[in-house]
Amino acid sequence: MSPKFLSSAIFWFLTGIFASIAQQCGRAPLVENRIVGGMDAAEGAWPWQVDVTLQTDTSRHICGGSIITRNWVLSAAHCFPNPSDVSSYVIYAGRYQLNGFNFQETSHRVRRVVIPSGYVEPHSGKDVALVELSTPVTWSDRVHPVCLPASGTLFPGGMQCYVTGWGNTRDDVPLAGAGTLQEVQVPIISQSSCQEMYRLHPTEQVDILHDMICAGLQEGGKDSCQGDSGGPLVCKMVNGTWVQAGVVSFGLGCAHQNQPGVYARMTTYSSFISDTIPELQLYGRADQNWCGRAAVLVSFLSSLLIQLQR
Repeated sequence: MSPKFLSSAIFWFLTGIFASIAQQCGRAPLVENRIVGGMDAAEGAWPWQVDVTLQTDTSRHICGGSIITRNWVLSAAHCFPNPSDVSSYVIYAGRYQLNGFNFQETSHRVRRVVIPSGYVEPHSGKDVALVELSTPVTWSDRVHPVCLPASGTLFPGGMQCYVTGWGNTRDDVPLAGAGTLQEVQVPIISQSSCQEMYRLHPTEQVDILHDMICAGLQEGGKDSCQGDSGGPLVCKMVNGTWVQAGVVSFGLGCAHQNQPGVYARMTTYSSFISDTIPELQLYGRADQNWCGRAAVLVSFLSSLLIQLQR
């Protein structure tokens, strides 16, 4: 191998290393510090949030989702009732207001939707969808991926997390005005506690399955709602990284007492995600010393490149 060819190969390898480090998931470059009971999110606070729209005669918001790579979005299976027909879907990245002007907004058609085998409806579980875009997103301060957890990542009861979206602000009351992205802080509820709450419902039996996670308040008042489906429930880990714990799936009404929001539990889908998107690194699975070792490797290759160029 000629020194010129080798130096070129090293250059492009270093470029890939630097690019992967620069696009670390789970960071909101602009903000590092309606949903029922929520408030307007700061612009750029949740750069992985996307708007899933259905475009027929008009464009209509139907669901949310989150960016996980340049080519893939995570959402809910029930947002795509016929996953073999994706011709009418458009995904908006960098969107802040549904009815306003979003300077860095980009639109993307859908190439395909992958849902777990055996999915029937949200109450039966498996309510996740991996959505491949026809064109990749471009990273910016307002467009950035969220991290997805490996199977061993813990989201204990009481952990404070956030859910975001453009859904209803109360039962059957749509988000008004400019349609600004909403956020609300909700604690994780243990599976056993969530099941006990739903057993108090007088008429409808809800089973909280192993692939579900709950978040909200026992007294109600804060929750996701219709139109938030597919959106992310994210939690800030001890190192400051935002990791997606769940996907908005279902509830009985919105923000009612003893009826917290139910989400698809992401830690149960690590294999499904890795099998579909092999290049995606799940949070918690990488060697904790990866960054340090990468820095040593980069330093060595940089020195070698300098020697070859002499």
